[in-house]
Amino acid sequence: MNEHSVLTFGEYRLDTLSGQLYLHASPVPLAPKAFALLEYLATRAGRLVPKQELLDALWPQVFVGEAVLKGTIREVRRALGDDAQTPRFIETAHRRGYRFVAPVSDGALLAAGGVEAREPIGVSPRVSYAHSGSVNIAYQVVGSGPVDLVFVMGWISHLEYFWNEPSFARFLTYLSSMTRLILFDKRGTGLSDAVPVSELPTLEQRLDDVRAVMEAAGSERAVLLGVSEGGPLCSLFAATYPERTEALIMIGSYARRLRDTDYPWGPTREQRDAFCRTIVEQWGGPVGIEAFGPSSASDPAFREWWASYLRTGASPGAAVALARMNAEIDIRSVLPSIRVPTLVLHRRGDRCLRIEEGRYLASKIPGATFVELEGDDHLPFLGDQDVILREIQHFVSRAHVRGTIGEVLASIVTVRSPAGADLPLLRQIFDRQVKWFRGQVIDDEGAALVASFDGPGRAVRCATEVVSIAGRLRIAARAGVHIGEFQPEARDGPVLDASADLCTAAAPGEVYVSRPVVDLLSGSGLEFADRGHLRVRGLAAELPVLAVDAR
Repeated sequence: MNEHSVLTFGEYRLDTLSGQLYLHASPVPLAPKAFALLEYLATRAGRLVPKQELLDALWPQVFVGEAVLKGTIREVRRALGDDAQTPRFIETAHRRGYRFVAPVSDGALLAAGGVEAREPIGVSPRVSYAHSGSVNIAYQVVGSGPVDLVFVMGWISHLEYFWNEPSFARFLTYLSSMTRLILFDKRGTGLSDAVPVSELPTLEQRLDDVRAVMEAAGSERAVLLGVSEGGPLCSLFAATYPERTEALIMIGSYARRLRDTDYPWGPTREQRDAFCRTIVEQWGGPVGIEAFGPSSASDPAFREWWASYLRTGASPGAAVALARMNAEIDIRSVLPSIRVPTLVLHRRGDRCLRIEEGRYLASKIPGATFVELEGDDHLPFLGDQDVILREIQHFVSRAHVRGTIGEVLASIVTVRSPAGADLPLLRQIFDRQVKWFRGQVIDDEGAALVASFDGPGRAVRCATEVVSIAGRLRIAARAGVHIGEFQPEARDGPVLDASADLCTAAAPGEVYVSRPVVDLLSGSGLEFADRGHLRVRGLAAELPVLAVDAR
């Protein structure tokens, strides 16, 4: 028998490495001896196995009577819904032994590194809905492992279509055999609520969606696994909510989607525009399959699945809008703030995202582990998925030593008014708006009003609203917004100093925002005007600064 096989019979699958029996994608409880008995018979399907052979194999050098064997057989039959009188799986040969009568397929998942069958795995796991504000987010929970794992697919997803492609279904099934796997469709895609193309989710809204799904699934803390565009989202979540993040895994991901002078690996804007034109012209077909999955690009069945997956996952307009929004993502400034155990996996020949992008990610995250893998496929469930699964299993099962959670990633707003007599009214406006935008007041007793936010968009909108309301009341307020590592109990620090310096530099009625904040606001609808560079306390280099365009 192979080192690790997935034995398939009827609607059941037996994973010999994880020791788990599945009905479709749902685990079936089975005691270790009952599992061993089922595996022994299934790997000898069609052959009569004598009782004494079973006793010797399962209870070596231990005297066990036939009553124990019969009891174990009954347990296996109960798990399979089998009937001794009309057996579908286990036939009894009176006084002699037992025979496994169902056909068995050996998928050899981890030994041979591929999926032989092309037919769908089976019924998709149950879909539930979490409420993120007014939007309903579709999610699934599969497995019952000792640690929760939130799987975030890139670009477009569709929960039910995940399970229609055998290689994807087996990839997820293996993850669910070692974890409690949580899957979801981002708003505007798949089975989650459709939203107008102009209102597709920002990174900040996606953070809210992840939190909503974790709360609905009863998950207090989880490993976050992001594929491609899912990586930046998981990174931002890990930096913002380290107390809810067990560890971080990224597969074929990136820090910035477009090319820059110090990030020369991304596509140019012209190349991205050409891809968006391809989406418009070819949506409904297997768009981008040669880059996403070259090893399966010539497989008619996979081409059909990929086309259907994309088509049902998003409309052409939504697909283009998501591609353009993803092109503006830049989390380079966030990476040094990640303090959780991190694994970065990247294939050397990835045709969507170059290997240098994975190396860059790992080099900027403190203590990250980087593993280069062979292969050209961007989709992790294609090609040699087994080596990826082994790396994930080793990483997840490792006992990670975590220090006390101290600093978190936060957006800091500082508001000032030059007229001291206006301060009491400005303080009332400030406190009310901070509460409305789900922030936390740090200081509202001095001349500078300071608050922290777990999302940069809420921070900028709060600062803009405070300054706007103050302006209508003839109070010449101004504000500064910066993002960085923040100690929740602290009243000072580099991120607070930078926010204060931005506020001081702003003209009355203006909100100055640092470039790292703007880089996280793709798709927010906010517009900014360049204000050059500013020397701020705590930073060696000058900080690029922009002003919120309030028109």
